[in-house]
Amino acid sequence: MPEMAFRPRFHFLPAANWMNDPNGLIDYQGQYHLFYQSNPEAPDFGRMAWGHAASPDLVHWERRPVAIWPDTPNDCDGCWTGCAVDHDGKPTLIYTGRVGESEYVCQAVSVDGLNTFTKPEKHRLEVFPPQGETLTGFRDPYVWRESDGWYLVIGSGFTGKGGAALLYRSFDLLAWEYLGPLLTCDSDRTGTMWECPNFFPLGEKYVLIVSDSPHGIVRYFSGRYVDHHLVVEHEGVLDAGGYLYAPQVLRDHCVRTILIGWVWEGLAKEARLANGWAGMMSLPRQLSLQPDGTLVNLPVGEVDSLRAAAIVMAGLSLAADHEVWLPLQADSFELQVEFEPCAATCGVKLACTPGGEEETLIGYDPQSRQVFIDRAQSSLFAGAQNGEPIPALATSLRQGGVLELAPGETLRLRIFCDRSIIEIFANDRLSLTSRIYPGSPAALGVKLFATGGPATVTAVHAWQMKSIW
Repeated sequence: MPEMAFRPRFHFLPAANWMNDPNGLIDYQGQYHLFYQSNPEAPDFGRMAWGHAASPDLVHWERRPVAIWPDTPNDCDGCWTGCAVDHDGKPTLIYTGRVGESEYVCQAVSVDGLNTFTKPEKHRLEVFPPQGETLTGFRDPYVWRESDGWYLVIGSGFTGKGGAALLYRSFDLLAWEYLGPLLTCDSDRTGTMWECPNFFPLGEKYVLIVSDSPHGIVRYFSGRYVDHHLVVEHEGVLDAGGYLYAPQVLRDHCVRTILIGWVWEGLAKEARLANGWAGMMSLPRQLSLQPDGTLVNLPVGEVDSLRAAAIVMAGLSLAADHEVWLPLQADSFELQVEFEPCAATCGVKLACTPGGEEETLIGYDPQSRQVFIDRAQSSLFAGAQNGEPIPALATSLRQGGVLELAPGETLRLRIFCDRSIIEIFANDRLSLTSRIYPGSPAALGVKLFATGGPATVTAVHAWQMKSIW
C-alpha cells in the first residue's frame, strides 16, 4: 500500500519518521509553537528529541529544525515530554531528561525568539521525588505561574496505590519545594501511572488532564482547587475513540484554552517502517466546561478555513435497513449530518468501496445510547490495526461513548476524515478519534444508513478539505 494513501493532508505531522506527544505548546509573539516528541532517525519509537513547528493560525504549520537533542549527561537517553513557559521574556522548555531508568527535570532556554535553544549550566532543575515513597514514574512536567511563584505538576504514581499528579512550587524555576499530591486515584480504576498531566483553570473551576498508563485513556477531573489539592466534582474520559493520547493544553492570546493530542499509529511495524513515518497530531480543540463539570473539546474555528466547495442536502428519508449514497467521493473531508429523533440505529458509512468490501461505520445506537465507530470492515490491508506500542484498547474494532439525548434532541454528527484519521464530534459534547487503513484506492464513498427502523436526515453539509502545506 503506498505511503501517501494513509498520509493526512490537514493534520500536522513531520516530513518523515516518528512523532508522539505534543510538547511545549506556547503562543509567543504572534505565533503558535508546537514542539513534539520526535525520533528523527526512524519511523519507530527511539531516543527522543524535540521536533518543532510554528503556525500563525493553529492550522497551517511551518516545520522548524529540531529544537533540542539528547546530548548531555542528564538527558543522554532522551529528551522526553514537557512544556514551555515565558520566563521574563526568555522562552524556556522544561522537560524530562532520561538516563537509563532515571528521570530528571531539565531545561533549555532560547534568547532568539524560539529559533534556537541552549542548555544552561544549571540544566537539571532541583525537582526531587518525595522521600519515603516508591513511585511508578516521575516525568512530564507541566509548569505555570501564580501570584506567589511558579508551580509544577509532574506525572507519577504510588506503587501499589495508583496514579498521581505531584505538585511543586518554586520562586526561581530552579529549586522546587514538594507540596504533596494534587490528586491521586486507585490503580484498578485509573491506572498505575499518570503521564502528561495538565492542570489549568477553566471558567470558575479547575481541570486536571492525565494520560492513564497502562490503559491508554486520557482522563480528566474537574472541580475546585483548594489548599494545593483538587477537590473533584466531576470526572470523565476526554475522547472515547481509543486513539488520542498525551494531549497538551495552552492558553492563547484570545484567552482560549486549546488542546492538541497525539494520535497513535495503528499500522503493524513492518508497514510503518515501509511508509517512513508514524504518528500525527489531532486537530486543535477548544476546551470548555458544561455546568455539570463535563469537559467539552471542539475543533477551533480556524479549521473552517480549510473548507473547499460545499455540498448541501436536506430532507432525506432513509427506509429501514437501507442506505443512501452521498455525492461525495473523497478521502479528506468534513461532514456534518443531522438526524431527527428516531428508534433506528443511524449514521454514516465512509471510506466505502462500491461493493461494500471496505467501509467504516459511524453511528448512534439509541438502545445503548452510544455514539460508535465500527472498523470491522475498514480494511483488507494486511498491515492494518496491529500497531505498537498502542494499548489493546485502541486495537478494538468497535469503540463508543455514551451520549444522552434529551427528549426531542436531534443527533448531530460532525466528522473529519483525513485519509487514515477520523475525528468525530457528536452534539458538541462527545468526541471519538480513530484510525483506518483502507486497502482499496476505490474506498472513497460516503453513505447514510438506518437499521432497525426508518430515519430522517434534516441536513447534510460536506466539504472537501484543503491541504495545510
